[in-house]
Amino acid sequence: MKIRSVFSEAMRNIGSGTAHAVVLCLAVLLCGVLFGGYEAYDIITMQQEAQTRVNALADADMIATDGGVDGVACDGLPESTASAGMHAGAVDAGAEIALLSTPGKALQSFEVSPGMLELIASNDAHITKVDTSGVWIPEDVARDFGLSAGSRVQTSQGAINVAQVYAWPNDGRDTRFSYTFLIPRQASGERFNECWVRQWPHSQEASDLMYSTLIADGRSMQAAVIGVNKGFDAQYDPYRTYVARATRWVPVLAALCGVAIGVYAVQRRRLEYAGALHSGQSKGAQLLGIGTEALVWSALGAVSSCALICAYCVRTAPSDAQTVVQAACKAPLATAAAAVVAAVAAGVTVRQSQLFRLFKHR
Repeated sequence: MKIRSVFSEAMRNIGSGTAHAVVLCLAVLLCGVLFGGYEAYDIITMQQEAQTRVNALADADMIATDGGVDGVACDGLPESTASAGMHAGAVDAGAEIALLSTPGKALQSFEVSPGMLELIASNDAHITKVDTSGVWIPEDVARDFGLSAGSRVQTSQGAINVAQVYAWPNDGRDTRFSYTFLIPRQASGERFNECWVRQWPHSQEASDLMYSTLIADGRSMQAAVIGVNKGFDAQYDPYRTYVARATRWVPVLAALCGVAIGVYAVQRRRLEYAGALHSGQSKGAQLLGIGTEALVWSALGAVSSCALICAYCVRTAPSDAQTVVQAACKAPLATAAAAVVAAVAAGVTVRQSQLFRLFKHR
């Protein structure tokens, strides 16, 4: 039997409904969507958890002393370590500032290095430029006093310009910057009280480097590294959480379902296959036909599953949807591959000698 004839007969079986391709395709589609969708949902949930931590500055640490932090060393940590995504900046307590329009209400101010402004900007998508020409104020101060970027206001310290308005939500992070004035100050030759470092994923090595910013004197002996946001687990490891996820076994389970589908597709047609062998069809031609039919309906089911999974991931993944798709699509692909292999393997077990027994039990 020619190969072309085998393919032609397989397509006729699919088109006429003999192969029950629609039902089997739907079975592969359902398994792929369920298993692959569950994998995608689990990974996206992990991404959302990580995004929540990043947005809440849970990836930032600080080291505090009484004027024992070298501003230049603190701001230079990202360059000295060549770490992508690291931000570092120094903070010092400033004088109280009262707006002349509300003389009875003074706000604590903080003097910050340019690196600290970059750290704050890295957590606020609305800030596209680090402007050091004036003070930075949080959104609550801007709303209460009717200020915005570019405003000029009279205070007890003289007239000041508002360079930027930043977000500082109440999500467990250090609340000192939620209602204050941040005054830019050059880091060169200056001492600061604190050094902040932010890096994702959070690393203990980066936190340990903060000790290198301390000035060797008695005031830095009691310095300790603490988290900026203490509302989150400091031992959180996103990579370990991802590797240990329960859904990492999903492709294996999906493959087992594919085996069941492939075996079922052949078992329900054993009488037909035994009769074909009795009529003179070669075993090789029969296996090629079984494999061709299984490849068609399983591939259609897998492609449909992957399309649905891609749409879900692109719509809901907070970041790096491509990685989620690659992980989630392993399930439908495993289902399809296992179904084809299982169908061919089940076809090998069909013998011409089984014809009369199968006919009796039909």
